Amino acid sequence: MDLNGIMAVNLRRTRHGMNMSQEELAHRCGLSSRYIGDIERGKKSATLTVLGLIANALGADPVELISWKPDPEGNVSG
Repeated sequence: MDLNGIMAVNLRRTRHGMNMSQEELAHRCGLSSRYIGDIERGKKSATLTVLGLIANALGADPVELISWKPDPEGNVSG
């Protein structure tokens, strides 16, 4: 199970669902938009601290960002 890939899909899906740009999320987290983009592409791993910052900025439970689940089209993330 690739947690980086799962988080990438879940983060992007959650952020898009909130109509939030990577730049806005980065600002809310105190991170760079490039770093957020790298996490969303699965190029970078988020530390637990960063996972918490992102989840807080999205108003989400951190578990939601790393849970393996089907997407709305019925595909499986991860």
